[in-house]
Amino acid sequence: MAADDVRLHAGTTGLTIAPGDGGALHSLTVDGTELLRQDPGTGCFVMAPWAGRLGYGTFTVGDRTYEMPINNPPHSIHGTARDGAWEVVSATATEATVRHRLTDPWPFAGTVTQRFALTDTGLTLDLRIATDADPFPAQGGWHPWFLREVPAATGPLALDFRPAWQYERGPDYLPTGRHIPPSPPPWDDCFAMPDGVTARLTWPGFLEFTITSPVTDVVVWTLPEESLSVEAQSGPPNGVNTDPRMVTPDAPLDIRVDWTWRRLTRD
Repeated sequence: MAADDVRLHAGTTGLTIAPGDGGALHSLTVDGTELLRQDPGTGCFVMAPWAGRLGYGTFTVGDRTYEMPINNPPHSIHGTARDGAWEVVSATATEATVRHRLTDPWPFAGTVTQRFALTDTGLTLDLRIATDADPFPAQGGWHPWFLREVPAATGPLALDFRPAWQYERGPDYLPTGRHIPPSPPPWDDCFAMPDGVTARLTWPGFLEFTITSPVTDVVVWTLPEESLSVEAQSGPPNGVNTDPRMVTPDAPLDIRVDWTWRRLTRD
């Protein structure tokens, strides 16, 4: 742990927040078992002020086009907040709030705030993206890396979710605008759940883990061998361009995701 890490505890559940590493979650343990991948850049990081791929690193506000650094050629990916400095606003045994000031290369002044509330059976993640003055388009969400294999389970992680459709992905990995029936995995794809995101992860014999959110889009990434990502977010990849949600001084973007779990018994 780094010196500025924030550690929350509730019953036999523990959470580590790393303000010095982009406000990421470095650890989530239940009954002593780690659920998140531990390699650098994994765990669970916030995506803001956009989520997923920003097409060719550009977006337009009014008559001006802005360019972001290309960190996933030929696109920009996952926003700038995960690479910036965060301050601890408040922390108790079970809750913490951390905040990031939007700075270069993002061209608009504003803040990204994360709030975490931990219990022995769940974690609530709240995100607010706010502007100081000038309106800007924004998206947000979280990118967790759940371990497929954990010692307490009797088998590998299984995913169950029932999307209404899949965003067709073009050869440039951006949505084409077409909605198609959900395909079989492997996935690096965005899916729509118009009634809100619900996805269930099960580590057999150990834990049933449910992800819920009022947002209606979720990216599922199954390609890493060690981990599985289920990313509830406030719009599809490149949504800052295709369906922008403008943040104004009177209308910040608020996003909530709930992770809840119940312990299973071994057969």
